Amino acid sequence: MDRTGSRIRARRLDAKMAQRDLAQSVGISASYLNLIEHDRRRIGGKLLTQLAAALNLDPALLAEGADAGLVGRMRAAASQTGQTVEAAQTSDLAGRYPGWAKLIAAQADRIAALEQRTQMLEDRITHDPALATALHGVISAVTSIQSTAAILTGESKVDADWQARFHRNIHDDAARLAQTSAALIAYFDAPANAPPVSLSPLEEAEQALSRTGFHRPAQEPDGAQAAGDLQVSAAAAGLLADYDARYRADAAALPLATVLPAAKAAQYDPLRVAAQTGRPLAQVMRRLAALPAQSDAPPLGLLICDAAGVVRLLKPVPGAGLSRAGLCPLWPIFSALGQPGRAVAAQAVLPGTPDLRLICHAIAEVIPHPDGPHLPPLIEATMLLRPDDGPAAAAAVPVGAGCRLCPRSACPARREPASVSLSMTL
Repeated sequence: MDRTGSRIRARRLDAKMAQRDLAQSVGISASYLNLIEHDRRRIGGKLLTQLAAALNLDPALLAEGADAGLVGRMRAAASQTGQTVEAAQTSDLAGRYPGWAKLIAAQADRIAALEQRTQMLEDRITHDPALATALHGVISAVTSIQSTAAILTGESKVDADWQARFHRNIHDDAARLAQTSAALIAYFDAPANAPPVSLSPLEEAEQALSRTGFHRPAQEPDGAQAAGDLQVSAAAAGLLADYDARYRADAAALPLATVLPAAKAAQYDPLRVAAQTGRPLAQVMRRLAALPAQSDAPPLGLLICDAAGVVRLLKPVPGAGLSRAGLCPLWPIFSALGQPGRAVAAQAVLPGTPDLRLICHAIAEVIPHPDGPHLPPLIEATMLLRPDDGPAAAAAVPVGAGCRLCPRSACPARREPASVSLSMTL
């Protein structure tokens, strides 16, 4: 139903303008305006433009109502607060007070970004051994300086040689403290628009890979020239070298001239591509996740983990909020770990407004131990994720980004309560 007339009436009342005065300003009768305001006469063109001008409004705001994206953001904000709101009046609020509506949505976005950053820092503090080592180094340096200073300022006289030695110790400890403190400041106080600071070689390597969407032009058979990697540590450079070695093998087995048309014809379904090319499913999934950005491929994510469920490579999907710390155990990749060699496919549904649906394909491979068959084999699981715009399947798997952020309070797989207040009932 066209609600243009209702919107005109609401804006006129907001402006405290009489129906007679508005009608007179645009050259129509009050009775005709009354029919328009009760949606009994259609309106458009010149008259709509005149009414909008008289009300100091954009004609599109009267004709189309509030922006659908803005309304969606406001409803998402309401679902995160736990407060009772008049959801049915969201569109009317956004249309009548667009400035306030944008402020509500912007504040909700800011809160979500701050919560995400807080969670990221909390996860790093809890799980990152490099950060623990850095903090231990700060404490050790401070303790050493304090002990040395106590000796120098004590009542006992210290001879010149020992004084010089203690002064050197303080200098060295202070230099070490300054260096470690600078790294921690960069880690915790990076600007919002700066790339995330990495304290682990794995995160450094993934940041370098993300510059080109995990595609490595220099490792393709034609050896196309590519931009250099970010400045990384020696450990991260070693991880990139391992990634490139596997990438070269994948690219040789599945050249772009082969995989691009096959993937497009199969609508980027890795099972169909593997059947068409005769290549292993895990290799096909790695190749699809590393296609060049100029291809027509949808945003594809990749997750590789070992038998313990520790993530060894993560290429996220926009909006999924995946984190290597505390992944939801219901992701299909963990089902694949329990049945190596069998492909697992499922639709995963992440909570949100609207819900984010992903098609997931996963498989676990058994790799013989390089030191001999008397040792346990190595198991590696790979999962490809791609957005799904279709309806939710009856057998869709309700997953989350991790228990600390997941609002599914009744989930039987929950390991710990959410670390922030999440009121969404799912």
